[in-house]
Amino acid sequence: MKYYSLNHNTPKVSFEEAVIQGLATDRGLYFPESITPLSAVFFDTIENLSNEEIAFQAIQQFVGDEIPETELRAIIKETLCFDFPVVEVEKGIYSLELFHGPTMAFKDVGARFMSRCLGYFNRNDKTSKNTVLVATSGDTGGAVASGFLGVEGVDVVILYPSGKVSDIQEKQLTTLGQNIKALEVDGVFDDCQDMVKKAFLDESLKHKNLTSANSINIARWLPQMFYFFFAYKALKSQNKPLVFSCPSGNFGNICAGIIAKKMGLPVQHFVAATNVNDTVPRFLANGIYDPKPSIATISNAMDVGNPSNFIRIQEMYQNDLEQFKKDFSSYTFSDEATLEAMKTIYTTDGYIAEPHGAVGYLGLKKELENHSDAIGIFLETAHPIKFLDVVEPVLNVKLPIPTQIESVLGKEKVSTKIKTYEELKAFLG
Repeated sequence: MKYYSLNHNTPKVSFEEAVIQGLATDRGLYFPESITPLSAVFFDTIENLSNEEIAFQAIQQFVGDEIPETELRAIIKETLCFDFPVVEVEKGIYSLELFHGPTMAFKDVGARFMSRCLGYFNRNDKTSKNTVLVATSGDTGGAVASGFLGVEGVDVVILYPSGKVSDIQEKQLTTLGQNIKALEVDGVFDDCQDMVKKAFLDESLKHKNLTSANSINIARWLPQMFYFFFAYKALKSQNKPLVFSCPSGNFGNICAGIIAKKMGLPVQHFVAATNVNDTVPRFLANGIYDPKPSIATISNAMDVGNPSNFIRIQEMYQNDLEQFKKDFSSYTFSDEATLEAMKTIYTTDGYIAEPHGAVGYLGLKKELENHSDAIGIFLETAHPIKFLDVVEPVLNVKLPIPTQIESVLGKEKVSTKIKTYEELKAFLG
């Protein structure tokens, strides 16, 4: 499998090169040159397959022969070391819980898969190091820190917006030490992401062998398709059309879901549910892609004004907006609506949703008005404990602290404050 830049100004590269580079030299995101549908037999028998086998068959074409089958299966086994339950919240509506991993966020899958791929590619080179440079609006930082902790030959530098991640999220990315460093940026997520992209193109930093663990990196992004296959496996016996609603910030999850659909997964419709950072809902309404600076909300991991992965979605539909709209809708919701949804879900169904999941729920309810025969799945992307300062007062509950979170709460935050790209560059040396 070869990968090309969506800016179309650089040669095609291998899977390994795309993983290590992260971003193409023309600033384009990498995209696979082909997407081959899986066999009918795969979908006919999916309920008999383990999650590991499903993941292997789904990802194999994108890795090719660059990682031997035995090694790739071992990477998948280590990646999928936790469950992905589909929980009925109300009749016809399910929560796909993606928060049962080490940092209790959906990004554990992509971070663990990518870290192990990078470790495999570095296995024979004991002299040079890669530096993983990553911007986070919340959960990415913790997942990457955990996924790469102690990985030989890799240093990790995480940029996060000061005061705009939850306390637990901040603990997860600032307390691990070893090969993990955190930079606290005076700004918003988009400032962090812009610095990361600029660093990739800075010739004076070439010696740092920079790569990204944001969803711009194919090894972080592609494994997110696994969730959609797992949900289909769980709900296939109901024999009804499926509508997926993804709380969307950088649009990596929903983009991976559309890849799964292009591979043959029977999905009737996708919903990108956003908070007030509504670049994509506005685009679908008026056809004009007009990114704006991000606005801070209670669903902070979605506070993205210019979602990187949206260009990949457009590529899959050849920029044909009308074709795109047949498969895809996007709706925006305020913090007030999000809080009301959290209360409704808890009062009516006894289910505790955190703000991102609640936004996904709202988008699903709205779209299901157009699909009376379908069942809906919203992605619950993080454990409510990560947003206890919102969840506990709104629902008047006391959340027990899971083991994964308890392990970081007593640790001391270690971060370096920066304001400008020049300060980032000086830090990287």
